[in-house]
Amino acid sequence: MLKIAVIGAAGRMGGFLIKAVTQAEGITLTAAIERAGHAMVGQDAGLIAGCGALDVIIGDKLDQELLAADILIDFTFPEVTLANAKVCAELGKKMVIGSTGFTPEQRQQLADITSNIAVMLAPNMSVGVNACFKLLKEAANILGEDFDVEIVELHHNKKKDSPSGTAVRMGEVVADALDRDYNKVANYHREGMCGERSHQEIGMQTIRGGDIVGEHTVYFIGMGERIEISHRAMSREMFSRGAARACQWMTDKEPGMYDMQDVLDLK
Repeated sequence: MLKIAVIGAAGRMGGFLIKAVTQAEGITLTAAIERAGHAMVGQDAGLIAGCGALDVIIGDKLDQELLAADILIDFTFPEVTLANAKVCAELGKKMVIGSTGFTPEQRQQLADITSNIAVMLAPNMSVGVNACFKLLKEAANILGEDFDVEIVELHHNKKKDSPSGTAVRMGEVVADALDRDYNKVANYHREGMCGERSHQEIGMQTIRGGDIVGEHTVYFIGMGERIEISHRAMSREMFSRGAARACQWMTDKEPGMYDMQDVLDLK
């Protein structure tokens, strides 16, 4: 039985992750972590998550809690994840990371820090979204240079990063298929007399409001026709189920950086 630790255990996503781990085969929750001073430290993680007592007490010392685990699930923020990654690397613990908002430099830092452990990093662990990544690559290869590409993403008003990691990954997938450098062709802002749209650019628009879990649409816009590839998330449970599936897949993986395309065998 693979032993799992969840950080951010008292948060909304932490609760979904704890439930998903307890419901999945071959893995079990053995540690739950929150920041020092959090009101839920010392409480039973299962009771806080709403899935019944698990006899796993929420702690606030990551290095100590990880001694009882094989894999840390981290859905926090890039800066926090990087700090957690140092502890995991020192202890030889694997990671499943769903944090979003990494800059290219931070992703490289993460790869450098965790060179001795297996890490599964994905901005979105939904099976449906990862199927969309594959469809986007195929669509871009088929449509080629004759279609403009625009991406629109919608999320709740509490989301801190923009655009979403999923939207950025969608842009990267399309850019790679079209042999473009995403960081050079992404256009995040249009206002005033900004000139005509360049053919190479990939437009990125964000909407924030209410309790939208997450919606993404990639538009391939040609002359007289338009193709849309969309994904709409109705619940955060799908992200947590994907994380649990990733943990199961990580059982025998050697050190390296993996993503959900590896987990789902979509490469």
